Amino acid sequence: MKMGFRIMAALAFLLLLPFARAADQSAAPNGTWKGAFAFEGKTVALTFHLAATDDAITGTVEGLPTTPTEIHEGKLDGSAVTFWVNTDYQGQTYKLICKGTVSAAGDEIAMTLGTDDGSWGTQLTAKRSTDAVVAQTPPDVTGDWKGAFELHGSSVPVIFHLKSANGQVTGTIEGLPTSPAEIHEGKIDGDTVTFWLNTDYQGQTYRLVYRGKIAADQIAFNFGTDDGSWSTELTATKSL
Repeated sequence: MKMGFRIMAALAFLLLLPFARAADQSAAPNGTWKGAFAFEGKTVALTFHLAATDDAITGTVEGLPTTPTEIHEGKLDGSAVTFWVNTDYQGQTYKLICKGTVSAAGDEIAMTLGTDDGSWGTQLTAKRSTDAVVAQTPPDVTGDWKGAFELHGSSVPVIFHLKSANGQVTGTIEGLPTSPAEIHEGKIDGDTVTFWLNTDYQGQTYRLVYRGKIAADQIAFNFGTDDGSWSTELTATKSL
């Protein structure tokens, strides 16, 4: 009788295991979450785009000074969520640590957010967004785009030779000290295009980071060195 009971218990466990795994997956923080915190008398709204695979979390956060910013070292341990992001504020880059707990119902994440050195921190509750997600085709920026920026009182003309497909961007830029300069990690997120490139100036190599807002026939770029020591703006118009 004891042996028969053990066999029946083992069979029951095996039968229930898939349902337990399914329940765990349903509680995973996949999707879009929205919350806000108070900062210097203002409300800062954040949107978290999270994707969980096993015990890892990837995604982005919108609403910080650097937006969207990519999630790093995201982990899921039961209902506990942890990750960190980098963001710029008043010319300095800060590493923000986020720790959260997913509610039993799976519709809220109670979060703490703060700098890695503990000099600043806050709390917020992010709620799962019920907004309908509408699939959008990324805009096509393929073509030549011409613009100019000011440097030491002179106008520097540049030409962007861009190719885009499925939200990925490749190409080169002419007019910089290193010309043509190949762009790296080009991508389109909504109406924003981002990429970076290396160029030489006065014997030193600099990494320039580009972020541009895409319109029908122009891209408004803000770009500068990755350490924030220099930046400028330009509007590139598409050549016909």
